[in-house]
Amino acid sequence: MAMASFPLVTMSALIIISSLSTASGGSFYQDFDLTWGGDRAKILNNGGLLTLSLDKASGSGFKSKNEYLFGRIDMQLKLVSGNSAGTVTAYYLSSQGNTHDEIDFEFLGNLSGDPYTLHTNVFTQGKGNREQQFHLWFDPTKDFHAYSIVWNPQRVIFLVDNIPIREFKNKESVGVPFPNRQPMRIYSSLWNADEWATRGGLIKTDWTEAPFTASYRNFNADACVWSGGSSSCKSTSSSSGKEWQTQALDGQGRRRLRWVQRNYMVYNYCVDLKRFPQGIPPECEL
Repeated sequence: MAMASFPLVTMSALIIISSLSTASGGSFYQDFDLTWGGDRAKILNNGGLLTLSLDKASGSGFKSKNEYLFGRIDMQLKLVSGNSAGTVTAYYLSSQGNTHDEIDFEFLGNLSGDPYTLHTNVFTQGKGNREQQFHLWFDPTKDFHAYSIVWNPQRVIFLVDNIPIREFKNKESVGVPFPNRQPMRIYSSLWNADEWATRGGLIKTDWTEAPFTASYRNFNADACVWSGGSSSCKSTSSSSGKEWQTQALDGQGRRRLRWVQRNYMVYNYCVDLKRFPQGIPPECEL
């Protein structure tokens, strides 16, 4: 894939981006529980680094101690390197139950030299089927990159290194549910999905490459913690800025979004007319 020229960033946009990334990361010991996979999930460097591994016996995962209702969630990930075909690294927000809400990043591995597929989805009241997929403009296995979710009552924005790649707006006015009533935890897992993940399941996991490992650092939640049955919440961040509460895409943000979607989007449910012969879902904008 040829590299596309990147849109120029104005000084005001740089100031906004800087202000959104100033909060310091927390400790994985403090913020997360290792939930499955035994010693395949590890917290290292005095709580500053977390790794998940997958071998033929099992994958691994973790979840946040807190539930959140709106906020900005940031995490830096370095994905499985080499031949990662068949593996999926999932990083997402989710509530529980049949009518759960969910906001997904999923990284679908591939053969060495081929790009990862970044799969995104939004579930509302148990209904998903809102997939958008991207290839990235960098190799996500060579270094850590930031993957962020801005979630406020008006919209959900997915960002990669502070560049918006997707926006899901609140369109309850036209009957589309929006995730604004159910608190969600942060989850992540590394698991084998070679029945579907890579080229529809055509490429299987090469277990001679195991163990596969993904790494996490610099978690931050400038967000509201659900207070246990109450609508009140409090920020867990020491940052004084709360731009996420009303954050929207300005002109520069929309140009960056269009740049990503024009050059790196590989699937968009909103234009899949074969899938929706009766017309695209109402939340889609042409």
